[in-house]
Amino acid sequence: MKSILSLLTLTLALTACVTINIYFPAAAAEKAADKIIDEVWQLKDGVSTPASKPAESPAK
Repeated sequence: MKSILSLLTLTLALTACVTINIYFPAAAAEKAADKIIDEVWQLKDGVSTPASKPAESPAK
């Protein structure tokens, strides 16, 4: 019985050390972030946001 418990403990310890890493391509992550930012800065109820205002011409 003691050897079964030791084997079970060892198996549990080995499986607990497994890590799964998922890497996303940087370009895809940046594209998704840009899409989210664009959605946040969209016009709401006809009120313009800072991102949608035209740039002012410099003073002469």
